[in-house]
Formats: sequence, C-alpha cells, structure tokens
Amino acid sequence: MTTTHPPNGARTPLDIWLLPPPDSPRDIPATELNAYERHRAESYRRTDDRQMYLAAHVGLRRVLAVYTGIDPEHLRLGGERYDGNGARQGRPRVLGVPGAPQFSLSHSHGLALVVVSEDRVGADVQRLPSPQTVAAVLPSLHPAEQIELESLPPAEQPAAFGRLWVRKEAYLKGLGTGLARGADADYLGEAGLAARPAGWVVGNLPLCLSHVAAVALRGDGDRAIVMRSVPPEYLYAAHGAVRLIAGMPPGLRTVLRAAPSQDRAVAP
Repeated sequence: MTTTHPPNGARTPLDIWLLPPPDSPRDIPATELNAYERHRAESYRRTDDRQMYLAAHVGLRRVLAVYTGIDPEHLRLGGERYDGNGARQGRPRVLGVPGAPQFSLSHSHGLALVVVSEDRVGADVQRLPSPQTVAAVLPSLHPAEQIELESLPPAEQPAAFGRLWVRKEAYLKGLGTGLARGADADYLGEAGLAARPAGWVVGNLPLCLSHVAAVALRGDGDRAIVMRSVPPEYLYAAHGAVRLIAGMPPGLRTVLRAAPSQDRAVAP
C-alpha cells in the first residue's frame, strides 16, 4: 500500500482495518504469533474468544507488515514499559523500527479492528450491551455521564451506553492505562465537549448494528478516516496475504470530528 502525504502540511488520514473471524480455526496461521501471544490465547476459556484473539493478533501483524515491510512473524511488539522478557505493559507499539506507525487493536464477539496512525491512538469495539450490563456498570461512570444516561428513555440507554463505553475505553487505551485509571476519572459524554480530556479527539465510528466502536487520537482538529473491511480470503491467505491487504483500495470514508456530531460518511 502506498501512503500519500496530503499537501500543505495536512495530516494523513487514520487507517482503520476491520478484520473478520476465519471460516475455520484451521485457517488461522498461529505460527506467526510469538510465545506471549499464544499463551494469552490459551487463557481464554471460551473457544470462540480464544479463536477471535488468535485471529485478531494474526490480522494485526499482517496489517502492520504492510506499513513496516517486515514479515508478520518477525515483528516485535511490546508495551511502552516493555521489560525485555516477553511481558507487555502500557500501550502496545512496534519495537526496533524507527518511525513505525502508532496502532491500536480491539476485538469483540466476532469483529476486530486495527487503527493505524502517525499519532498516539486508542481504539475499542464492543458488542452492544444488554440493559442488565448498563444497570450494573452505570454507577461506576463519571457522575455527569450517569446523569446523561439516566435522562434517556430506557430503550435508548443500551446504545448510548455502548457508544460512551467504547469512547472511554479508546481514550484509556490511548493513554496506556486501561481501566486501571478508573471509569469515573474522565468525562467522555456527549453533552459537554469542554469537559472532555484536553489534547484528545474522541469519537464513535460508523459500524454494523450489532457493535459499537470508537477511536481516540492525541491532538486536536478534525481528522479524515479511511476504513477498509478485509475479506477473510485476503486476511488468512496461506501465501501473499500482506500483498493482498496492501493492494486493497480505500473503502468507507468518514471524519473524526473534534466536536460531537452525528457520524457522517461519504461514499468511497
């Protein structure tokens, strides 16, 4: 894939890759993963969750190979507080590659996404929550977020909570803290832009009806987004997968807006 730099100092778009699960677990080339990733996969109790983890991380490596020119199995991935012994802490990054892109990976119930950026970034995708989940988690949110959600009709609360939660997780992943920071520490609601964390642009992504997703980017101002949905036959190809992924044309285009607004997309 050839990266085109916008004229007049404009920033490059965010690249978002939607990664499907394989048709069969046998399609996942898990040999491209390192020992840490394979060990993490084994910690999942449910077979579907374990297979989605493996597929998402194979997909991540194959997407990053497009940008770095390094074979997926040879990429070294770690956290900002990487200790050199296989343990990852903090926000993941590519190790040993000067100028490597920033990225964030998320996966949930049959869908994974990878966001690639020149700036620090976090992303999250989740299946829409049940009313029971909303009721259980609502007290842990920022007080202003609780008020916003409680003001909505009950039928609207799960979707609104889902949009809020993925914004919050994307931001915390961008920071590198995750939920160790606490879900009540920062306001990511829709009513008060000025109360949101300074120095970050956080917004939801247009997605399917069953899932919600968001991205958080360090910086300010609107940012163009290019989304690509990778076909399974590309992502899990036994030979030439990286070349196939690199050759994909831009798909849906949208904008990460500094101000909250209805997600808008334009045709490719």
